[in-house]
Amino acid sequence: MTREQIIAAIDDEIGRLQQVKKLLQSTGSVMLTGSTSGKSNSPKRILSAEARQRIAAAQKRRWAKQRKEAAAASPKK
Repeated sequence: MTREQIIAAIDDEIGRLQQVKKLLQSTGSVMLTGSTSGKSNSPKRILSAEARQRIAAAQKRRWAKQRKEAAAASPKK
């Protein structure tokens, strides 16, 4: 390829990219994040200290219940 052909190819590519840019800017609803995980860009949820304590207490009750049931099910030697 000659220098002029390379420059012409670059100009063509720039033109296509500008058209794509205009299209994306005009629609506004297209979101390209590059991620396929399905996660949104919303901020993290913040729990209050009281909410964390309630959740921790509930989980500890579930674990205690599970240990109690496992102890009752296992025969003693």
